[in-house]
Amino acid sequence: MLKILLVLVVVFVLFELVEHLILPVIWLITNKRRRSPSGESGMVGLVAEVKEWKGTKGRVFVRGELWQAEGDDSLQPGDEAVVQSVKRLRLVVKRLEK
Repeated sequence: MLKILLVLVVVFVLFELVEHLILPVIWLITNKRRRSPSGESGMVGLVAEVKEWKGTKGRVFVRGELWQAEGDDSLQPGDEAVVQSVKRLRLVVKRLEK
């Protein structure tokens, strides 16, 4: 009877260690490397389709939404551009080099 009780206690302690220590550490390590799917950091690097462009400003289509954008490149509607950064809800884009 004592052996069974000892085994149950050891199994319970091991289960609690795995559940409360090992699994959270593994979760933190694997999720730390993932890119943010939202916010400014989630937009950088995405490919945008130019819808309108005049001079250095226009509108681009990214992730199903139309955004105000600016950039140094001369772009035409239909061109693809890469999001470089986000400034005050305006995307800074650069022509996509293929």
